[in-house]
Parts: sequence; structure tokens; C-alpha cells
Amino acid sequence: VQLQASGGGLVQPGGSLRLSCAASGFPLDDYAIGWFRQAPGKELEGLACINRSGSVTYYADSVKGRFTSSRDNAKNMVYLQMNSLIFEDTAVYYCATERNPSYVGEDHERMDDWGKGTQVTVSS
Repeated sequence: VQLQASGGGLVQPGGSLRLSCAASGFPLDDYAIGWFRQAPGKELEGLACINRSGSVTYYADSVKGRFTSSRDNAKNMVYLQMNSLIFEDTAVYYCATERNPSYVGEDHERMDDWGKGTQVTVSS
């Protein structure tokens, strides 16, 4: 079972990035998927979560209106579209699986499998 977040990079304030979460060895559509980030010296922060079908999503206040999670179960992929990026969005971003496919929330302790993160740097 492997999970991998990708798509990070360097972007200017106000810019956009789309992160992808890919799985190998198991079908992502068995799970709800959470997105998290950790900035240097800060705690892990829950950002978004999408249920199994993609019909229900959750967003933390810090990203609501700017970030959108979606999924393409046929491609075994989950995405996090990040718009209007600000300096404070600089962090390593992770995706993780939640066994309850209906769960949408930000509790990182519920998550089971975590992928390797991808660095997002917002800088002018």
C-alpha cells in the first residue's frame, strides 16, 4: 500500500497549484481522503476531507473558499486545487486515508495511511 502526494512547488502569492494524491496497491474509492499540512515549527493541520463518492467535503476555515478537493475514482486519484495562495500556505502537504468512507473532518488521528508529502512554497 503506497500513497503519494505530488504537485507541490514554488508559487507566487495569489497563484494556484493542484496537488494530486495517488495510490498504488489499493483502490482509493474504499476510503475518505484527508488533506493535511505541516509548516516548520507548527503542528499538523487538517485542511480538507472528501468522502468516498466525492459528494461531501469538509474544509478548514483557513482554506475555505480557496481550496477545493475532488476525486476521480476511475483514475484512483484525489486532488486538492489550491487557489489564492498566501505565504501562510507554505508547508509540506500530505494526503491520508480514512477507513470510514463517509467521514469528512480534520482529525488526523483518525487517518490510517499517510503518503509522502509534497512541499508547497509560496514566495515572491
